[in-house]
Amino acid sequence: MDRAVDRRQLAREQPEKSSKWPRTDRRHRRIRQVIERRQPDLTVVLENVHDVHNVSAVLRSCDAVGVLAIHTIYSVESRPERAYARTTSASAAKWIDVQHHKSVEDCYRLLRDQRFCIFAAALTDKGRSLYEFDLAGKVALVFGNEMRGLSPEAIKQADGSFEIPMQGMIESLNISVACAVALFEAARQRAASGAYDAPKLNSEQLEAITADWIRR
Repeated sequence: MDRAVDRRQLAREQPEKSSKWPRTDRRHRRIRQVIERRQPDLTVVLENVHDVHNVSAVLRSCDAVGVLAIHTIYSVESRPERAYARTTSASAAKWIDVQHHKSVEDCYRLLRDQRFCIFAAALTDKGRSLYEFDLAGKVALVFGNEMRGLSPEAIKQADGSFEIPMQGMIESLNISVACAVALFEAARQRAASGAYDAPKLNSEQLEAITADWIRR
């Protein structure tokens, strides 16, 4: 009984904990700082990528380098809805906007209307090393199915194709790994050019996205 009284007395003597708002303010500041580094001129296109783990890994890499939104094309089999769900707080899907398309033509038309250069990850006769590309500009990087790779349409209609130099017997990387390598090369070039030093979104966009993220 005496111990219970002591605990109550100690509790009364302890300073009151601060409200939840300071913690929320810290979250707001963190959200704003991240949004200010988002790169609306860098995006990824996934064509018929069905493996949930691959999609999740791609989204995590996109978030890590500051991609604001990605595009997907599902013309073979259905889209793996679970991979893009925002229900899991730890999922990068919560912080990446996704625009879905039914065809390569629809996706590429939109990107070109927005003045993106489209580069496809593919082993072709005309392909160049990833490291020869300028990825500091307005760029869309396109990656294909785990087994089949990109469709001929996605490769042919792109502005160019790139490959990641390999020194081993295996000629290609897993799609999520290839995407990560390409994105971090883009991030390296962008950091060198100062792309992360100032927001690329205008004030209205910053306010709107911040409000949206706080609700997520």
